[in-house]
Amino acid sequence: MASFTTKTLALLGSTGSIGTQALDVVREQKGRFRVAVLTAGRQWQLLVRQALEFRPAAVVIADEFYHEVRQALAEQPETEVLAGAAALEEVVQRPEVEVVLTALVGYAGLGPTVAAIRAGKDIALANKETLVVAGELITSLVREHNVRLLPVDSEHSAIFQCLVGEDANPVEKIILTASGGPFRGRTVAELAQITKAQALKHPNWTMGAKITIDSATLMNKGLEVIEAKWLFALQNEQIDVVVHPQSIVHSLVQFQDGSLKAQLGLPDMKLPIQYALGYPQRLGNEFPRFSFLDYPTLTFEAPDLSTFRHLPLAFAAMQAGGTAPCVLNAANEVAVAAFLQDEVSFLSMADAVAATLERVPYLAAPTLADYAATDAEARRVAAGLL
Repeated sequence: MASFTTKTLALLGSTGSIGTQALDVVREQKGRFRVAVLTAGRQWQLLVRQALEFRPAAVVIADEFYHEVRQALAEQPETEVLAGAAALEEVVQRPEVEVVLTALVGYAGLGPTVAAIRAGKDIALANKETLVVAGELITSLVREHNVRLLPVDSEHSAIFQCLVGEDANPVEKIILTASGGPFRGRTVAELAQITKAQALKHPNWTMGAKITIDSATLMNKGLEVIEAKWLFALQNEQIDVVVHPQSIVHSLVQFQDGSLKAQLGLPDMKLPIQYALGYPQRLGNEFPRFSFLDYPTLTFEAPDLSTFRHLPLAFAAMQAGGTAPCVLNAANEVAVAAFLQDEVSFLSMADAVAATLERVPYLAAPTLADYAATDAEARRVAAGLL
C-alpha cells in the first residue's frame, strides 16, 4: 500500500453534522490528519471542547461569542482565537493548510471557498450552495488555480468514485438517488398538515436541521442536481433523479455504451468524508459494513414532481442559469429558517421560492459582486412574501 503523508486540515463548520463526523474520521485515522483550523457559528462551547482536544493553530467563532472562546482557551496560547467572516477568509489561506473542508451551511460558504481556492488549497466540498450559487465562477477558479474540488455529499462522492479511471469514456448521464424523505407518498393535502417535528425526522440520515428540511421538501436533491452539473461538467439533460428509499445505492453513472456503475454503502456520511480527505487513497477503517442480507430488497421509483415542487423549481433554475440558482437558494434559506421558527407552513416554502424567482431581476452573466447583491435582494423579497 502506498504511504500516506499527513494532511493538514481546516474544518469550516466543525460543530455541525459534517464537521463533527469529519473529526470522527480524524480520530479514526490516527496520525494521518492534523487539524490546523476549526470554525463555528454559535456553538462556541463545542468549539472550545474541540480546540482543547485537537489543539489547532486557530479557531474562528461568530463575533458575539469571541470573548467567551478567548477566555475558555486562555491557557492554550498556541491556539489563536479569531471572529467574523473576514477571519474565515483569512485562515483558509494560511500556508500550513492543505485541505479545506467547507461544511458551513448555506450561502455563507461561498466567500471562504473562493478565498481558499485562490490560495491554492484543495477543497473537500460539503457546502453544496457554493456551486449552486456560483458554479461557473467556482469551477473556473478551480481550473485557474489547479486545485482539487473533492465532493463530500454522498451522492456526488458516489459519482466521483464511479468516474475514477473513466477519463476517456464519455458519460451519457448520471442518476442521483434520493431517499424521498419522511413524506414520500404523501398527498398535497397531507403535506398541508406537516409539523416541524415531523419534518425533522429523516428515515435514514442524521443531519443538521436545514438539510433535513431540504430533504423533506426534495429541495436538497434539487440543489444537488445543480451542484452535479458543475462538479462533473454536465449538460442539464444529462442529470436524472430517482427515489431510492433504502439509501444504499448512493448514485449511478451511465456511460455511452449503456453500462451503469454505482457506489453502494450504508447511509453513513463518514465514508464520503473520509474518501474526500484521503483521496486518492482509500483508507482502512472500522466503520460498520454493508451486507445485502440485511437489505434483501432495494427499490426505485420516480419522484413526485407535482407534490414536491421544490425539485422542478430547481431544475427550472438550472435551465435558466445566471442568477436564477442564486435566487432559488437564497429564497429557500429564508423559507426554511421561517419554517424552523414555526412562522410558515410546510407547503408555503415552495410558494415563497417560486414567487421570489419571478420577482428578483435576472442576470445572465453575473460577477461575484452580482451574486452578493442578488442573494441580498432575494432574501429581502422572500422575507416580505413570508
